[in-house]
Amino acid sequence: MTTSEQKIEFDLLDKLGDLKYTYRPDIRDRAALEANFREKFEALNRVRLTDSEFQRLLDSVVTPDVYNAAQTLRSINAFERDDGTPLNYTLVNIKDWCKNHFEVINQLRINTDNSHHRYDVMLLINGVPVVQIELKTLAVSPRRAMQQIVDYKTDPGNGYGKTLLCFVQLFIVSNRDRTYYFANNNARHFAFNADERFLPIYEFASEDNRKITHLDDFADAFLAKCTLGRMI
Repeated sequence: MTTSEQKIEFDLLDKLGDLKYTYRPDIRDRAALEANFREKFEALNRVRLTDSEFQRLLDSVVTPDVYNAAQTLRSINAFERDDGTPLNYTLVNIKDWCKNHFEVINQLRINTDNSHHRYDVMLLINGVPVVQIELKTLAVSPRRAMQQIVDYKTDPGNGYGKTLLCFVQLFIVSNRDRTYYFANNNARHFAFNADERFLPIYEFASEDNRKITHLDDFADAFLAKCTLGRMI
């Protein structure tokens, strides 16, 4: 009997709990994702935003351009408050990535103009979704999950261009036994076909070049909080 996707998902959530991620079962939709991001943003930058300031902040950071989003994630940025005063801010603690809040959420549903996608597992750093993990059963090739991600990304009005999901840096796909990862990219470079053109796919390896493909081992080696912070 194949291990169900749900069991693989719950086992991964347990493993991430062991790695000291905070599990947030309450974050299942866009409103909850944005409220959590706001809370972490205000704490990090020691500021209380008005609702209109927060909406303007969201409008200014959400972008369909993957490179712009990555730059915003790694930089000190500026924002004008309602009273005209400037606010210099960061989205995460860029001086010490280990000191951010690392959270895990699952079965997030993001509804945008045309999309009603559900995402298996997401890793958040300081409320910012930076890693998406798509899981399949052992009977299914991880390539199916890769294709699904590409399809999601090319949907018009998808969450990756219109919501905080624009900050996703890495995609991880696994059927528990085989685990691959690849970087986010802009649409024109984000294609997946028989020749694997445009989409470099990686398997993680230890220093002695031994492939680490089982999801549990991969999580220990790659998703430990400080390791992931360095990767991002």
